[in-house]
Amino acid sequence: MEKLLEQIKKCQACVNLPLGPRPVVQGHPDARLLIISQAPGLRVHETGIPWNDQSGDRLRQWLGLSAKDFYNPKLVALLPMGFCYPGRAKTGDAPPRKECYELWHQAFISQLDNRKLTLLIGNYAQKKYLKDIAKKNATETIRSWREYLPDFIPMPHPSPRNNIWLDKNPWYPEMEIPAIRQLVHNALRSEPKPQTFQLNTKDFEDRP
Repeated sequence: MEKLLEQIKKCQACVNLPLGPRPVVQGHPDARLLIISQAPGLRVHETGIPWNDQSGDRLRQWLGLSAKDFYNPKLVALLPMGFCYPGRAKTGDAPPRKECYELWHQAFISQLDNRKLTLLIGNYAQKKYLKDIAKKNATETIRSWREYLPDFIPMPHPSPRNNIWLDKNPWYPEMEIPAIRQLVHNALRSEPKPQTFQLNTKDFEDRP
């Protein structure tokens, strides 16, 4: 994982982005919770700290996680669909670049041997990972989140730009967030798999 993260941070696949590449990702083989999201916003790009904005504040509140636990890579892995700030579009940030998923996602997730739960934040992550089992729209997919357990939990994006959806769906923070928070805490409390080591007997052949 350490070598992979070094490679990701040096990635220049999207060198023509408006502000240039600055991949933002967090991972460790011991992580029990994986959060797959959209793409860094401008503030995250400037600081290099994932979810370092109002969206992150709300997400941590939803999950009941302190910043200390959230930014502990041995507990939480953070994997956006696009690793770099994509720039602006007419109605907000541009969509995440597709190159990151194609280049890095499979290799990153393969390193998470202790992953217990994966949160899919927003429509881009849900479409890519749920594929044909997603519902006809994002609201129905989020409403049906229990159907995707134990592998995934689809969640709405916590951005302030999504307040209209949250206002129209007050059932979500009132009824669903407490249950999701409990599942997240259960996953984080689980013990990592014990490391196994194999001895190479050839190393001892010439020893007395």
